[in-house]
Amino acid sequence: MRGLFIGRFQPPHKAHLIVIKNILQEVNELIIVIGSAQFNYILKDPFTAGERIWMLREAMKEYNIDLSKVILIPLNNIENNAVWVSYLKSYVPPFDIVYTGNPFVAKLFQDNGIKVKLIELIERDKYSGTRIRELMIKDDESWKDLVPKSVVKIIELINGVKRLKIAALMEAEPHKW
Repeated sequence: MRGLFIGRFQPPHKAHLIVIKNILQEVNELIIVIGSAQFNYILKDPFTAGERIWMLREAMKEYNIDLSKVILIPLNNIENNAVWVSYLKSYVPPFDIVYTGNPFVAKLFQDNGIKVKLIELIERDKYSGTRIRELMIKDDESWKDLVPKSVVKIIELINGVKRLKIAALMEAEPHKW
């Protein structure tokens, strides 16, 4: 059985890895869709699709997840929810079940006759990409405890915190740019 899990992974955090491990106990293979692939260098989506694939692969290795059971696919957003599931299906191999913590995403798939398993989000107030990015902007080093060590290393390598701070400034004062 092949499952599908969608996320933006901005950045991948420890809860993502726990969810992926749990899903892989239920399916033989997992397609991980990296959503909003076309967005980067902005406050909500600071990292490129390629960087997120890199981070996620390194984090999965760190967590001893068998990469031969995972397919990573970046996917651009479209703004037509009525056809979004068909659009996604044209970019991924066939799948049997979708795992999501998002009730809206669950409804879109269910409306298309696809089996969905709602997953419980792990400590959502703690493990949230938005929160992690906010901590990074504030120079609060505790963000490093919320993501795998390999993700910290990549973010430092690409100077991701500085990029995020610039994105925050650009959003706060767009007239200056």
